[in-house]
Amino acid sequence: MDFAAIQGYLRASVRQGRDCEQIGPFLASVSPTDANPFFNYAIPEDGAAPTDGDVAALIDAYERRLRKPRLEYISDLAPAVESTLLAAGFQIEGRLALMGLDSETGRTVAPADVELVAPSSGDDLLAVRAVQHEAYEDPSEPDEHEVASLRRSLASRGGAVLARVGDEHIAAGAGEYSPIIDGVTEVTSIGVRPAYRRRGIAAAVVDWLADSARESGATTLFLMANEAEERLYARVGFVTGGRVLHISR
Repeated sequence: MDFAAIQGYLRASVRQGRDCEQIGPFLASVSPTDANPFFNYAIPEDGAAPTDGDVAALIDAYERRLRKPRLEYISDLAPAVESTLLAAGFQIEGRLALMGLDSETGRTVAPADVELVAPSSGDDLLAVRAVQHEAYEDPSEPDEHEVASLRRSLASRGGAVLARVGDEHIAAGAGEYSPIIDGVTEVTSIGVRPAYRRRGIAAAVVDWLADSARESGATTLFLMANEAEERLYARVGFVTGGRVLHISR
């Protein structure tokens, strides 16, 4: 896996829609409107060896913005950072699997009664979000804000697929990849409604996304997964190549 390319992609991604500041060897990103920790975190430079002063300045920058000091990064690229953070009172939240997809596509044939389509209409976009909500056990109903977010992603060289079953075109599965930056994209939100699982739909969704992303110029496809998701994604062709450290104070 090209760790440097993926970390570069992550840096470029946080610069979109967030306030960013370079603090020593850290790129600190802050959402001006949302305190969700997953929208507020720093990424160290590759090979960074921060001083205690660098870490203290990073902590201060986040606390001044009423945000939790937090980092997400590929630990293999900056192995000296973790010990300095731990000494400053940070605690490890988790180490997500960084998984890549090999170069093969077309491995999976969708079940005969399943149609894979690129969503375009408002109803299709809403169906993608509804499938993802059910697949990830989110009891809320998808709203127009989520549909608008998906529409913006598609307009910015992202992609999505909707798996529909039978003559009635029942929405059964979905998945996305993020807007491509310098040939890199993140595959995300692959989900199949419980009633339609174990039929090969997820694998077909992954292949569709991979083909679409590569046709659009992507050369590196990756995703991040917790332990349970790692096992699921391994079944549809993803291979763990590293870990993404989540750590906060």
